[in-house]
Amino acid sequence: QVQLVESGGGLVQPGGSLRLSCAASGSVSGVTISPTKWYREAPGSERELVARLLGDDATDYADSVKGRFTISKDSQKNMIFLQMNNLKPEDTAGYYCNARSIYGNYWGKGTLVTVSS
Repeated sequence: QVQLVESGGGLVQPGGSLRLSCAASGSVSGVTISPTKWYREAPGSERELVARLLGDDATDYADSVKGRFTISKDSQKNMIFLQMNNLKPEDTAGYYCNARSIYGNYWGKGTLVTVSS
């Protein structure tokens, strides 16, 4: 059974920074499932892809966060991170990590980020 747990959210002023973490545990048929994406969902909005890890350590970001957010990973610990700088009120949302494989599509319960003065 695969479990994803996000942490690191909180209340921050505009221009501030937060670092989100996603820890994955468990496996399916002996296969370790690794998270590779961060999504967010603001009230009244659909869940959107924020950042993702691609092959060969490449990364991809939504236009709205390019230059401000950085996704990274610790493969040994099976964790991913999202460093968020220069936060804006429109970044306020629940942030979720995601792992997708042939065995299924896995989500954490999310961590809330609120950007407000």
